Amino acid sequence: MQKFTLHTHTIGFDGKNTVLEMVSSARAAGFDTLGVSNHFIVHPKIKESRMYPYAVRGGYSAIYSDSFDEVMDKFRAHYTELRQLQSESNIRILCGAEVDFFPTRAWRDGFLHAVDELSPDYLIGSAHFVYYDGNLCNVHDIANVDADVRDEILGIYWDNVAAAATSGLFNFMAHIDLPKKVGIGRTDKWCAAENRALDAIADSGTAMEINTGLYRPEIYEPYPSARILHAAAARNIPVLLSDDAHAANQIGRHFDDARQFAHDCGVNNFITLQNLLDFPRKSR
Repeated sequence: MQKFTLHTHTIGFDGKNTVLEMVSSARAAGFDTLGVSNHFIVHPKIKESRMYPYAVRGGYSAIYSDSFDEVMDKFRAHYTELRQLQSESNIRILCGAEVDFFPTRAWRDGFLHAVDELSPDYLIGSAHFVYYDGNLCNVHDIANVDADVRDEILGIYWDNVAAAATSGLFNFMAHIDLPKKVGIGRTDKWCAAENRALDAIADSGTAMEINTGLYRPEIYEPYPSARILHAAAARNIPVLLSDDAHAANQIGRHFDDARQFAHDCGVNNFITLQNLLDFPRKSR
């Protein structure tokens, strides 16, 4: 059994429970390590995106920042709380972040400055947004455009996943086929793009997660798909299980199902926590 869970979210960002409640749930589920990885999303146009008004109405706009100074203030206080709780807890608590990667020099410089100051224990690479034709598009937006435009944006999405892995900034990659959440990008025409991203992940030595957040009646499988997991297994990419828990009762959800799913896809390279934390992330 994997004794750690690293992809979790808490109140104050877009989670439903406090860190203490997440710790209690992790302990009850048999984990000896809880990593808290709230969203680190910075882009100068983030508050102009179509998604932002929905985030405001939904009460989770705190995960979006248009400056690194703003997000660093949030994470400074957040990490101070986590590190104080570590001294009072009987399980290990790690400071992480789920980072939206943007392929620009300005973003990289700002991000590396933030990492230097905040000193997280680990970083998760993700891509919830694509910059296209002067607009910042969330994956939900991609489902609502014409097919030709959708294909262009999906192509950029997979290029961003590959670039995030190649950057060497992240300990592991999150839900790499995220667009299937809104029912797109699942056809065989995307195999070449998926394989380019998997080649980048394998070449960089980065791990990737099997994210159980999509185990729902209508799509009873994790991120990524069986097709992608078979290809990842062929490249011997190290994997870990992630619950992407936004609530305490989601800690460790569907791990048994995901482990069997991985086994059926030929996956046997499950990374240890220490090897994951020892991954030599790139710096300046």
